[in-house]
Amino acid sequence: MYFKNKLREIYNDEEINLFVDMDGVITDYDFGSTLNFKDKRPIKTNIKTLSQLNKDSKINLYILSICKTDAQIQDKNNWLDKQAPFFNIANRYIISKEKYPDLSSKEIKLRIIRDIIESSKLSNVVLIDDDNGILKYIKESNLNIILFQDSSLID
Repeated sequence: MYFKNKLREIYNDEEINLFVDMDGVITDYDFGSTLNFKDKRPIKTNIKTLSQLNKDSKINLYILSICKTDAQIQDKNNWLDKQAPFFNIANRYIISKEKYPDLSSKEIKLRIIRDIIESSKLSNVVLIDDDNGILKYIKESNLNIILFQDSSLID
């Protein structure tokens, strides 16, 4: 498994905290589609890879996803319950832009992941996202986070 091997090259046998975006990583993302999340197509190859990673007791999986409205938080949780139930509800960070109206998605993600790392004292943090702008912004923050584009999940 390519991605797991990449993680082990970096962290050997240490515990890893893996944050995964939803839109474009484990679910289809279409700019022209409606906001109805329950009908989004799952990206089964990536979900299968993450499901296999979840079996490793030293890999902790988290969802880190942004949505436009508070109502979409439940839609995304319902979708995860159906399509990727191995993501523990306590490890799902689905954040509405309504809570942070003056921040961009990249600013929200950076703020949330920084807060999680600090409050939970996490180390060995990895983020998978499909948005190069978000990955670049987080890289420039100088947080000690390993970043991967969603294509890294494909064997």
